[in-house]
Amino acid sequence: MNQTTIDYRNQNDLRKAGISALKKELGTVGAVYFLRQFSAGEGDYTREREKLLDGIPFDEIVNAVRGLDNQYTGAKTGQ
Repeated sequence: MNQTTIDYRNQNDLRKAGISALKKELGTVGAVYFLRQFSAGEGDYTREREKLLDGIPFDEIVNAVRGLDNQYTGAKTGQ
């Protein structure tokens, strides 16, 4: 176990310690795949969502999501 004291208020030290821990547990490739899940992204999600869903009734969206959920869970259970 690492006995080094980490100053959690220092972002650089915290980042280094976190990456080191990820590499230790997941290996370098696994750590990279894990970190790639957390990108800041681009654009304005709220504005894009409003534009995408404009004019579609809420109950239609809910029914579509439920249908997809049923397809997914049915596929997992072999039904």
